Amino acid sequence: MARGGQGLARVAVVVRAGAAPMWWLGVVAAGVGVLLPGITGRRIGVLAGAALFIVVAAAVALPRRKRYAALARGTVRAGRNDVLQDRAVTTRNWRRGHRWWLLLAFLAALGSALAVPAAGGMVLAGAGVGLWLKAAWLGRRERAGDELLWVRVDWLSTRGGSPAGKPVKAYRSTGIAAGDATPGGRRRKPAALV
Repeated sequence: MARGGQGLARVAVVVRAGAAPMWWLGVVAAGVGVLLPGITGRRIGVLAGAALFIVVAAAVALPRRKRYAALARGTVRAGRNDVLQDRAVTTRNWRRGHRWWLLLAFLAALGSALAVPAAGGMVLAGAGVGLWLKAAWLGRRERAGDELLWVRVDWLSTRGGSPAGKPVKAYRSTGIAAGDATPGGRRRKPAALV
């Protein structure tokens, strides 16, 4: 890393990193859970799971918006020596750091199917959808402010790696074209050759 620079990861990419694994693990757990009759029966399990899916998606998507907004208002422009982390690296680091939690959540969702079929898997999938919704909300803020939001990588390595956690003092910002991810954390499509 260049002298005086900081490694920076995209805020929306960090938020979005857990969405796909939670969604797919939840879908698999719900699919397996539907095959089991469970204590409550399939119909009650699926209906309870659908209600929990909506509640969990909202519970993941809505909290801490004030904290994200406050950090976004206090952005500092990224310096010339700051190093912008690739989307793939940020996603891989988050998933490696949380792989055991994801495995435990998946096993818990599978185990809950013995009592309430499919509900645990739908809860896990709802958490993934909530993360996608939060990343999309961040993307709208980035487009409105015409800037991308970045967080120091060393602040992510403490206390669970939340981009809105206590160690995070401020975000850095760049122009909307910086990095390899669009506002909201999606992979940027390569420019078409003319």
